[in-house]
Amino acid sequence: MLHYQTIPVTPLAQNCSVVWCDETRKAAVIDPGGDLDELLDATRKLGVELEQIWVTHGHLDHVGGVAELAQQLHIPIIGPHPADQFWIDDLPLRAKQYGFTPTESFTPTRWLHDGDTVTLGSYTVQVRHCPGHTPGHVVFYSPDLQRAFVGDVLFAGSIGRTDFPQGDYDTLIASITQRLWPMGDDTVFIPGHGPESTFGRERRMNPYVGGT
Repeated sequence: MLHYQTIPVTPLAQNCSVVWCDETRKAAVIDPGGDLDELLDATRKLGVELEQIWVTHGHLDHVGGVAELAQQLHIPIIGPHPADQFWIDDLPLRAKQYGFTPTESFTPTRWLHDGDTVTLGSYTVQVRHCPGHTPGHVVFYSPDLQRAFVGDVLFAGSIGRTDFPQGDYDTLIASITQRLWPMGDDTVFIPGHGPESTFGRERRMNPYVGGT
């Protein structure tokens, strides 16, 4: 079975998740934005081997630690969609602007597209391209776990911002309704910030997408 543990990192309390296969103890980390010592300590305590980095999108609080972690452990970077390359290229400047630890840009080992899959141990995780917050945002969905790691597309009671470069409100709403809702009302999602929720709850209660 797949398992996960979410660890808030960076001053923006970004939800970084360690996902692992209990049969092989192989693990991936989703959006290691920073605080790498804390993340690596968590993997040691879990007794898992970190072998992949999965990236939802190119914003600093989600990818600030990606280059360093990949270099340190010699592991591949998977995602996001190539439309977010401009965000990744700007990481050193963004880190300086926001007072983050100096951060390197990177080129993913593998870009992701809608309908792709990634493999972790004995399990396959689905990829959905969900632009709007950023043009290259992707979501990782595990039917086995009945969980979706949605980055900054959707939050409990809110949605991702669309006022950043190449953000678009209508595109974001379409991503949520056309790509996330079909995963099912009972699916629990792990957002980039804040508490977990279910798609069903957000369809009923979220003021931005309720009733869609």
